[in-house]
Amino acid sequence: MLSKMKKIINTSDKDFDSQFNELLNIDRNISENVEEVVRNIVQNVKSKGDSSLVEYTNKFDKNSLSASEMLVSEEEIDNLIKDLPTKLVKAIDLAYSRIESYHKKQIPSDLSYKDEIGARLGYIWNPISSVGIYVPGGTASYPSTVLMNAIPAKVSGVEDITMVSPSTDSKMNPSILYAARKVGINRIYRIGGAQAISALAFGTETIKPVDKIVGPGNIYVSEAKRQVFGDVGIDMFAGPSEIVIIADKENEPGIIASDLIAQAEHDVSAQSILITDDASLADKVLKSVDDQISSLSRKDIASNSWNNNGAIIIVSGIEESIKLANRLAPEHLELAVKDANNYIKEVKNAGAIFIGNNTPEAIGDYIAGPSHVLPTSKSARFSSGLSVYDFIKKTSVIECSEESLNKIGESAIEIAVNEGLDGHARSIEYRLSKK
Repeated sequence: MLSKMKKIINTSDKDFDSQFNELLNIDRNISENVEEVVRNIVQNVKSKGDSSLVEYTNKFDKNSLSASEMLVSEEEIDNLIKDLPTKLVKAIDLAYSRIESYHKKQIPSDLSYKDEIGARLGYIWNPISSVGIYVPGGTASYPSTVLMNAIPAKVSGVEDITMVSPSTDSKMNPSILYAARKVGINRIYRIGGAQAISALAFGTETIKPVDKIVGPGNIYVSEAKRQVFGDVGIDMFAGPSEIVIIADKENEPGIIASDLIAQAEHDVSAQSILITDDASLADKVLKSVDDQISSLSRKDIASNSWNNNGAIIIVSGIEESIKLANRLAPEHLELAVKDANNYIKEVKNAGAIFIGNNTPEAIGDYIAGPSHVLPTSKSARFSSGLSVYDFIKKTSVIECSEESLNKIGESAIEIAVNEGLDGHARSIEYRLSKK
């Protein structure tokens, strides 16, 4: 945690490197020992099926469900969504069309060609058969989570999508049900937590197992995804959300402050960082953050996040800002600077880049187009945001004619013998000996 005196740090400070490393290495994960708790839940649901799943669901979510009541019926969905406000329905519809349009452009083509020796090489793409989507639920409303996770799967050709979302007192939020209906999710279960992840991974008498699980959740959900990984695929090991904003003097302090706060209100473990070459802007933003937080409905969360994890860094210029941002490898990066497009290629590590003064990160959370499921905790150094590519598999295709095998077979035998794999060498040699 940075001290209050060090809320603004400067690259010209003698101890800047140690201060920046402190910022870089803040442990923002909640220090709860959940591994054993989750392991017991996962194993019990795996071995006992519906009975254990129902027991945990009723215990943790204050329900009184039977196994047959976990599935949300089409009639119930109809009844719950019919009174949704028209403006909200239109907003979800618009978000759906924009997200779908963006991801359709990601669909790759198969490849087939003959190389210089006459061998046919290439690859084919196939969608994953089944996917499970976890959506935080209860009294919360996250239709954007449904859209951002399910649309790339649907566009990629996944035919079987199961959604799980916890309910409190058996109640489901209408907006997430409408979003699920819009996407065409096959079935929805009112279950959540580590028990829902185990049910998706291994199946129960009621729930079919899936091939991959995606979607955000609390620390228990994240740990459960980690434990079932290998038996099923998962999207990523997600950590707390984060933003880095690079801003020059041509910015309104209140707007920059609002973008920092928008990230801070996610979670007490979220992180918001401003990098600027203007010391006056830094001071004004710091004051505006404090002023704005006090009026938030989630002010306690935002305040804890900002006080414990947030920072403002003063630099000598935009180029230095980019270098620091690449080291931070943030989930979200705003380039609120003059001629922002000139700096895009210098950004090597970021989940998503938001260009210019008129592109707040929040627009990407809901309606811009790309999925808002992005790498966190510096994992943007080696991974990408959720996309069509997470729901398809590439299979290599190889075909040798007798002539092409004759041209490369001896070299393959040589390598196989060197590795001590005589059987490999023999399977090629037998074919060459036919001549």
